Amino acid sequence: MTILTDVVDVVIGVDTHVDTHTAAAVAAGTGAVLGQITVTTTVDGYQDLVDFADEHSALRVWAIEGTGGHGAGLTRLLERREELVVELDRPERAQRRHGAKSDPLDAVRAAREALSRKDGGTPRSGGDRQALSVLLAARRSAVDASTVAQRQLFSLVIAAPEVLRDTLRGHKLPEMIRRAATVRLRKDWDTETTTTATVLKTLARRARTLQAEAGDLEKQILVIVRRWRPDLLAQLGVGPIVAATVLCAWSHPGRIRSEAAFAMLAGVAPIPANSGQVTTRYRLNRHGDRQLNRALHTVVLSRQRYDDATKAYTARRTAEGKTSRETTRCLKRYIARDFYRLLEHPQTA
Repeated sequence: MTILTDVVDVVIGVDTHVDTHTAAAVAAGTGAVLGQITVTTTVDGYQDLVDFADEHSALRVWAIEGTGGHGAGLTRLLERREELVVELDRPERAQRRHGAKSDPLDAVRAAREALSRKDGGTPRSGGDRQALSVLLAARRSAVDASTVAQRQLFSLVIAAPEVLRDTLRGHKLPEMIRRAATVRLRKDWDTETTTTATVLKTLARRARTLQAEAGDLEKQILVIVRRWRPDLLAQLGVGPIVAATVLCAWSHPGRIRSEAAFAMLAGVAPIPANSGQVTTRYRLNRHGDRQLNRALHTVVLSRQRYDDATKAYTARRTAEGKTSRETTRCLKRYIARDFYRLLEHPQTA
């Protein structure tokens, strides 16, 4: 995308919230505020926003914070109307004078930030991508809750009465969970033993139920990925969860302008940390989409274990003095490049 001042007259900055959206119309040429409005997050409210924009110019762009969250409803309406929308999920806010903050000020900042960027990101698509995003979120919560239940069970077994410890300890966690889920209560047990056994059974069954739920969600994810981009699954170290995470971040062709931008989105782009005569030092990138970064890390670990070329690269970098983290970052960067080329140009990858 070119600089917005070259193609539009007005930028409509929108600060999104659960119940209301506040918008500000800013002149593209001067940055002057032309008007402001606050509407409810309903169909009528969205229409009021469009009417507000029509009062200023048809040559406009919308700069919306949270197009995949609080601003999702408005974004869908604007896309149906074929309006130009710029995504501002993590705006680089200017320093607030004396801590000043309000919804109208945030809307103006959103519009001016869009004007200051040479390249603006378009909103992520719906359809299969949104379906994967929902499934990934549900699976992630199921896995996290199952992990918590398993940790609680393991901790309780350590301090459990001997009659329960004798039955459960000395086994791997999966076997411990299986035994705890089928433990039988006895009438001659005291209150502590009975209560502990009941809680252990509850935690074990909860963990197994959540594991089964996560497995079902993963199957649904695999169906969508196979239908949408089966070529991604053919890559070494890529399973349905990694593929779905990459697809959710990428979304559709043209949204991310270059492989370097995709690497920055993934938090694997090298960050210069030069000082004095040191001109070749880089530090790890702690920003970007951390779920995407984690997916790339999973691929790296798999390839370092099973891929001979990756093993050789790791050994060479280590011999050159690179740390494990630096080598992993380099591998993530190369994998991000290959994924981007495959997704954008599947015929030539």
